[in-house]
Amino acid sequence: MPDLAFEVTGADVEPYAAVPTLSLRLRIEERSGTRVQAIALRVQIRIEPQLRRYSTDEEERLQEIFGEPRQWGESLRPFLWTQVATTVGSFTDSTEVSLPVQCTYDFEVAGAKYLYGLESGEFPLVRLFNGTVFSSGPAGMQVEPIAWHLEANYRLPVSAWRNVLNQYFPDSGWLRLRLDTIDSLRRYKVAQALPTWEQAIEALFKAAGEDPR
Repeated sequence: MPDLAFEVTGADVEPYAAVPTLSLRLRIEERSGTRVQAIALRVQIRIEPQLRRYSTDEEERLQEIFGEPRQWGESLRPFLWTQVATTVGSFTDSTEVSLPVQCTYDFEVAGAKYLYGLESGEFPLVRLFNGTVFSSGPAGMQVEPIAWHLEANYRLPVSAWRNVLNQYFPDSGWLRLRLDTIDSLRRYKVAQALPTWEQAIEALFKAAGEDPR
């Protein structure tokens, strides 16, 4: 039976993906001497917000997710960021593969809200592995599930996530609005002869006496 161990060794921006993608380098070690023919790998990636400290500005930004800081002893709990699937080819002893993690600026998604609220430093991740491993030995081909307890911890730099989004959407973010809200904003934009959506929103801020900057 294969004896697998997983370790995340780094992260890079995937420059040519169709959507913003962070490529995590994953080292897989087989420690029993069994030859692995293939792995159908599924990875659940969770953020563990309780394992880092937060500045005063970060606490203010994250109240929408976790509530007032005085509540954080109860509200800071691990939550799902994303799930990734990949296929690993044949190897003996060890191999390294890339896990493509799609990133989003959709502020309806908890992970994007959390990451946008961080100024710098790192955020703790845990990766939980499952799937199927195909191996060969004296008894021939074997097909077995990956042990449920296998996981790998990693502290991902906040700058790595920001670099991904800045490469695909420089100095930009996304908000989801109802269609009737978009239509109202469009009418206002046309009536005020404003060339861009951003200028329309800035004009509404100024009309309300707020500084959009």
